[in-house]
Amino acid sequence: MQQYKLLTPGPLTTSDTVRQKMLLDRCTWDDEYKQTTQQIRRELLELAQVGEKDYTAILMQGSGSFVVEAVLMSTVSGCGKILVLTNGAYGERLASMARTIGLQTVVEAAPYNSYHDFGHIENILQQDQSITHLAMVHCETTTGILNPIDQASELAKQYNKTFIVDAMSSFGGIPIDVEALQIDYLVSSANKCIQGVPGFGFVIAKKAALVNCQGISRSVSLDLYDQWQVMDVDGKWRFTSPTHVVAAFLQAIHELKEEGGIKARFERYASNNRLLRKQMEKLGFISYISEDKQSPIITSFLYPTEHFNFPAFYESMKEQGFVLYPGKLTDVDTFRIGNIGEIYKEDIQRLCHAIENYMAVMN
Repeated sequence: MQQYKLLTPGPLTTSDTVRQKMLLDRCTWDDEYKQTTQQIRRELLELAQVGEKDYTAILMQGSGSFVVEAVLMSTVSGCGKILVLTNGAYGERLASMARTIGLQTVVEAAPYNSYHDFGHIENILQQDQSITHLAMVHCETTTGILNPIDQASELAKQYNKTFIVDAMSSFGGIPIDVEALQIDYLVSSANKCIQGVPGFGFVIAKKAALVNCQGISRSVSLDLYDQWQVMDVDGKWRFTSPTHVVAAFLQAIHELKEEGGIKARFERYASNNRLLRKQMEKLGFISYISEDKQSPIITSFLYPTEHFNFPAFYESMKEQGFVLYPGKLTDVDTFRIGNIGEIYKEDIQRLCHAIENYMAVMN
């Protein structure tokens, strides 16, 4: 099978050295493996620039969505009420989870290419004082928009709401001051900007919030509090963990630090994104998200013509060694190009050259 450059928001192209860490089998009960888990937890707190006194990191089996649902399931009690801000499919999924669990849920939706009116959000919090939690997505990979979690944070602090941030495709690739933003629960996944492989997600949690969550969860396997209590003893996961993925993730953390940390990785991603947008515009592809709202993670491009054949375009790019992403919008036709993972300037240049050749033939 051909090795493609995955220009997606995750799973993404990983390094050879990350993949090599999965060649050995490991035992979940082994002390060395449990020490690996504990090291990852410490490293995550270091990346978040928070201390073990006030924060903890909990790893949970499953995809990122599993972990988002674990946070909702485990931290919002039956008498709680959550306000979910949405402007894309992943915010809407978060809201759907909350409703399915049976939480009292208020959803405030904004257009997919816009920010929320935070004056209006403040009015909601003033008028409905029964709201206990505020949740939103940081980088909405539906479009690539980067949402202003700082504005949401100010309201959460001002009105004493528990603040939940889905930072699935931003943590590790975009600097986030978790402590200054007073984020209570930040959720991300192994196969995003830290550049590991799929298999587990994690939560950076404020201990003062989490300590009050015993007995809230309506699920055994998704009980974040119980996972924390067991894992905190010696690194043991409650149930079978993705051992190969865990080993690969620790290697990915090492490589992030070797690159220069989150700031350096952000600069690479942002440089990739600027080059991509500039070259694509020259080829007639307009970005759906305005530059001031664009994340460095993934970009949505409008179809250049009414008759643009995305499936044919996708297959042509795949033949050139690149895998792209279809759009997820409901009102306009788009496709998406991600630039996270082991992607560099040379890869973006090769992609744009391939697109240029394709468009020349089509025209």
